[in-house]
Amino acid sequence: MNTILHKADTRGLANHGWLVSRHTFSFANYYNPERMHFGVLRVLNDDLIAKGTGFPKHPHDNMEIVSIPLKGNLEHKDSMGNTAIIKEGNIQVMSAGTGVMHSEYNQSKEEDCSFLQIWVIPKKRNVEPRYDQVSISELMEENAFSQILSPNADDQGVWIHQNAWFHMGNFEENKEGTYTLKDKSNGVYLFVLEGEMKVNDDITLEKRDGLGIKDIEEFKIKTNKKTKVLVMEVPELI
Repeated sequence: MNTILHKADTRGLANHGWLVSRHTFSFANYYNPERMHFGVLRVLNDDLIAKGTGFPKHPHDNMEIVSIPLKGNLEHKDSMGNTAIIKEGNIQVMSAGTGVMHSEYNQSKEEDCSFLQIWVIPKKRNVEPRYDQVSISELMEENAFSQILSPNADDQGVWIHQNAWFHMGNFEENKEGTYTLKDKSNGVYLFVLEGEMKVNDDITLEKRDGLGIKDIEEFKIKTNKKTKVLVMEVPELI
């Protein structure tokens, strides 16, 4: 098992006033040649958008963009004609493909919005842009890893143009769980949203810590307190 540990306080930080963003991997003005990506997982941004502000319309292409609100809601608008509210408990995916414009705005006048912005490099370029979102809360099982994203349109959760699977786990204190890879050639990146846990009785992860693991077929976790973790299984970058 090969691992790479990214402690929460080692992430890049961008504070724009209306936006505070912490970058696990190099992004915008944060550049670290040792932290460019984990396989095809290119961006993992932990964003806080102030009330009444947001990202104006901007372009993307040839990227699978996944958004997971952790607190609050975001209004999404794009050049495909979609207008939607992404709520806490949802997951949204946008295949940028040949090119798309979109905006994300926190309409609330009372609370900030916290969300994860994740970019995955696709296996196919210049696909037709597409958009989808589903409720994660309807998929979740307690003390288990629940699938929220896959390569297959007919599977549980949303799908993307990549041989990747995302699972979310909500575990009570002193619970154990095992994750078995869908594709043994993939790696996995764990990101702890809340709580504290051990991986394979060896590595302790706390809130907002990240851990990349390669050359395994499965791993085990044990929680030290109530824990919420995102598991991203992704291929190597070719």
